Amino acid sequence: MFPTSLRTPSRRVPASAAATAALLLTAALGTAAPAAAAPTTPVISEVYGGGGNSGAELRHDFVELGNPTDAAVALDGWSVQYLPAQPGSGTRVQVTELDGSVDAGGHYLVRQGQGSGGDTDLPTPDADGGTAMSARSGAVLLVQGTDPVACRTAAECAGEEGVADIVGYGDAVIHEGAPTAQLSNTTSAARDDAFTDTGDNAADLTVGDPTPVNAAGETVGDDPGGPVDPGDLRVHDIQGTTRTSPFTGRDVGGVPGVVTAVSAFGSAQGFWFQDPEGDGDPRTSEGLFVFTGSTTPDVAVGDAVLVEGRVAEYLPQADAHTITQLSGARWTVESSGNPLPGSVRLDADAVPETYAPDHGGDISDLDLAPDTYALDFWAAHEHMLVRVEDAPVIAATDPYSALWVTTDPGDDATVNGGTLYGSYDDPNSGRIKIESLLDRDTRPFPEANVGDTLTGVTEGPLYYSRFGGFVIRATTLGELAAGNLEREPVREAAPYETTIATYNVENLDGADDQATFDALARGIVEYLDSPDIIGLEEIQDDNGPVNDGTVDADLTLRRLTRAIHEQGGPRYAWRQIDPADGQDGGQPGGNIRNVFLFNPRHVRFVDTPGGDATTPVEVVEGRRGPELSVSPGRIAPQDEAWDSSRKPLVGQFRVRGRDLFVVTNHFNSKGGDQSLHGVVQPPERPSEVQRNAQARLVREFTDELLAMDPDANVVVMGDLNDFPFSPTLDILTGDGPLANPMADLPENERYNYVFDGNSQALDHILVNAALADRMDYQVVRINSEFHDQVSDHDPQVLWLDLRGGRR
Repeated sequence: MFPTSLRTPSRRVPASAAATAALLLTAALGTAAPAAAAPTTPVISEVYGGGGNSGAELRHDFVELGNPTDAAVALDGWSVQYLPAQPGSGTRVQVTELDGSVDAGGHYLVRQGQGSGGDTDLPTPDADGGTAMSARSGAVLLVQGTDPVACRTAAECAGEEGVADIVGYGDAVIHEGAPTAQLSNTTSAARDDAFTDTGDNAADLTVGDPTPVNAAGETVGDDPGGPVDPGDLRVHDIQGTTRTSPFTGRDVGGVPGVVTAVSAFGSAQGFWFQDPEGDGDPRTSEGLFVFTGSTTPDVAVGDAVLVEGRVAEYLPQADAHTITQLSGARWTVESSGNPLPGSVRLDADAVPETYAPDHGGDISDLDLAPDTYALDFWAAHEHMLVRVEDAPVIAATDPYSALWVTTDPGDDATVNGGTLYGSYDDPNSGRIKIESLLDRDTRPFPEANVGDTLTGVTEGPLYYSRFGGFVIRATTLGELAAGNLEREPVREAAPYETTIATYNVENLDGADDQATFDALARGIVEYLDSPDIIGLEEIQDDNGPVNDGTVDADLTLRRLTRAIHEQGGPRYAWRQIDPADGQDGGQPGGNIRNVFLFNPRHVRFVDTPGGDATTPVEVVEGRRGPELSVSPGRIAPQDEAWDSSRKPLVGQFRVRGRDLFVVTNHFNSKGGDQSLHGVVQPPERPSEVQRNAQARLVREFTDELLAMDPDANVVVMGDLNDFPFSPTLDILTGDGPLANPMADLPENERYNYVFDGNSQALDHILVNAALADRMDYQVVRINSEFHDQVSDHDPQVLWLDLRGGRR
């Protein structure tokens, strides 16, 4: 039995006769309208709210999406949202979250509420909601996001961020252009086969019989047809010699191969099959993936199959590699229990050291050179069986049951067995991610730390994910051998030393569970030795992502400081400035900010009133030298460099009778930068423009302070979100008084964060010349290399000897 069909149902005519006449009259009376812009997102292609009502055949309401673009679009993080015809300020928006993707020219079916009538089920939906839509009038919105929309009128919704498409029907006040006609228990509103969208629901959607189609191409009453006959193409023909198939968007029939793996859970189910013969061309992959949506395919590993379907290039995100796959597929199993093709062993000899061609743009259409470039090697083996043996773990198991190993253990090895990211020119080509296709109940995914080893063979088809790039979807998992990585505490401070730490505590808010506060507190007390001053990044307001106007963080800080004291630490005091609601970026509603904790028994905070969210701190002449106009204060908080970003917090401390100026920072994130594994090579880094502007403002502030007193004690620290070799760090330290003590560590210790298998440095502590010869420094490795981390950043500690410094 074949679960899917290639047949596309006939759709109704593009518009009603009245709408067509109106359009013709408009064209006759006015000038020609400009050509519509090329579509960039999917659209709502059909809406039906009469499911299960009196006289209805279908049991469920539904919303169907169509993709008029020329590439598949990932829908992870998108939603379909419903509002009644006349919503008010208190009306609840009903949200159905989406995942998976919609192929170019393809459909995506969202099943909604079920009525008590009807006798026909929808085809297998691609997403499932429970919204009871009105049969007559309502509004459906396609949104790039999952937060409920705030809009309640057509104009508001047209301008709301994230709204990709709107369909209003009947008497709906929310619509594009004009709403389409009123619907009934037996009628829906649908676009034409081209998913035409002129911005006018009345013109673009036509009332007629419901015709739901899912991503696999199924509709109501499809006949799966007979056996699949052999075709003229083989897998390598479909894969071609570039990253995209020469047959994209075309139906292909009877492609032979042997099933090598089955994806039986999640929203991207399907199976891999591989041609055991091949063509001998190293550029052409011999494997393909058959996408079946949320339906588990009825095949087994070792089945010899003939597969027909439509060739599609699934695009996980804008700059990613596309994944060549077959959708809307049918297949015939010709025999079972066949031997599998041999897997390709991944090691230092197989994977080229050079990562990607230095093309200066999109490499998708370049002929692959798998013997020269690592990214080309991975692309040329897409969907084929590959394996690693006795693979060193270079990134700990994450919350999504994935880890990273290296095929080249000697390449840029860190002190604990990771892989150091030391320059833009060397992204470390041997990194590969491991996920599992095995049943988690019978074969749990290993909980690994950096330095562990997956012994024996780990094998499976090579896939691609927007979260990290190429990945082995393991059908065989090696056994975990522990590398005995341990957390080690810092040394005790000498009686004359003052200790300062920086610590990104990863979106800590007052509603977090107590275990999180306790784990952070243990780290601060047991491993950081309760520093005298701590600059905290990513402190959120008291209710975190609840977006209700709360900006105060006293509850968050009370819970943290109480937990520290209960773990045996000091009674820390704190200083911070509440941001203006929604102005500092980060998680929506969280009102992220920087905070100082300090031990009042060891240091004194110099309070100078007047600091708030918008008042800039200035350097002023005081009795002993430079002072701050406000303390705590923020550096140029209204400068555009800090738009939607965390503002630096500056504080003046008195330590052993001497002034100490500390700036704690959390610069603009790398969100929006192109990925190392993407198709634009070398990748562009647009986010650093804002970080560079932020670095210049901090540099100007410290230069002004040190111009007034070159011997002042200055520490600039925090999550600068950039590397030691980046322009951002060069702005802060180049040709100036600030130095980065991380540069004095052995090269294999210069990291405090692990991302996509690369050990890298994003957090830094910078000191001026007056302190450079009177300090000690350490990265405290308690998080980034461990699977049970409480934050994704490692803290750092500075020991200062302020004796003999400026009073």
